[in-house]
Formats: sequence, C-alpha cells, structure tokens
Amino acid sequence: MGLSPQQVADSMAACGTPVHPQWVIAWEQGTHTPSDRHLFALADVLWCDAVTLMGTEPRTLLEFRLARRLGVERLAHRLGMDPDEYRAAEEEGYWPGDPRQTRVLVEALGLSLRKLVAVMGRVEELEEHLRAAVAGRWKVHVDPVVEMAALDPTSVGDALRAMHAEFSAFSERYMGHLVARNDDARLKETARERAAYLRRLVDHFWELIGEAGEASPYPAAGL
Repeated sequence: MGLSPQQVADSMAACGTPVHPQWVIAWEQGTHTPSDRHLFALADVLWCDAVTLMGTEPRTLLEFRLARRLGVERLAHRLGMDPDEYRAAEEEGYWPGDPRQTRVLVEALGLSLRKLVAVMGRVEELEEHLRAAVAGRWKVHVDPVVEMAALDPTSVGDALRAMHAEFSAFSERYMGHLVARNDDARLKETARERAAYLRRLVDHFWELIGEAGEASPYPAAGL
C-alpha cells in the first residue's frame, strides 16, 4: 500500500491501538508476532482480513479464532469458560468443553463438528474407535465418539450400527468364498474391498452422520 512503518503506526494509533514503528518493522521481518489486538488493528489499517496477514489458511483453534477476529476473553465469555482454561485448550490442543460450549465454539469460529475433530487433532483417535466398533462391540464406542465429536448419541449409534453391519458383510462373503472353495481371485477381491472400506472409515462415518457434522455455522457477528 506504499505506507511507511511510521504511517502504519500512526494509523493504528488513530484506530485506538498505538504501537511503535519499530514494532511494525519487527512484524514485517518476522522477529516478533503481533498480539491479537494488534493483528486486528493492523488488518483494519491495511484493509485486509486477518487470514491474509496470517499468511495461511486456519488449521488450529488459535488460527480459527484469529481469523474470526475474536480475543480470548471475548470468546471465553461467550462460552461461559474461564479465559485461562480456554487459552490452555488452544495451547494444548485439547478441547474440554461440554456439548453446549462445543456448539457455541463451532458457531463462533465458523467450524463444523467434523472440522473441530480435525482441528483438535483427534481424527486418528476417532478412526481407532471406528475400527474397533466395526470389528467388535459397536455399542461400547458410542459414548467415546459422542464425547469427542459432540454429536447426538442416537445419530452416532445409528452410524456405528450401520458400519458394523456393512463390515460384517465382508467377513460373511469372505467365509462364503472359503466354504465354497472359490478361486483366489474372489478372495482377493473381497480383501481389497475390505481394505478400501477401512481406509474410508472416518469419511464414511461423517457421510452417515450427514448434516449434523457438516452443518453451516451461525454467523459469528455480535459475538
């Protein structure tokens, strides 16, 4: 935009966020990171959004919050959570919120429940539960998945029951080929289908969950 560090600092001060021009230089050089308040003011001065200044699409809880231009205290107040507890969630990558707080979080940050599981780094954990559910007693995995994804227990139960039945069908077909002494080609085909099914467990789970996992969040304005 052709602005000098001094001009940027002056414009930020006019927006109610005074900074020293050397801070602007440090941000440009990457030796210091602006605070949340400075990042939001800088975006206003440079007529861009916070994501542009971040230089990356949001991947973490912190980055999604910054993209929505929400401070920790403001978001924590909306969640009904202590700011330090929320800050720890960002730093540790673990979400301790109850179902209501989780719903508020995904709405405020423009996430879906599916995206929240990914952001919190729990996709592998979800896959482990799904593998165990399709191969064994699916009912015991309903509560862990509900806790992890903040989904309705009935929806999770329906999805796990359906996946268990689908996976059992592979075993029945495989055993049928063995009993009938069919050729190796049919056995290998069934094994390939089984392996492909397991690779898509997480995606298939969310497909069965449907809109509840992918629902568009409510606008974050006014939060």
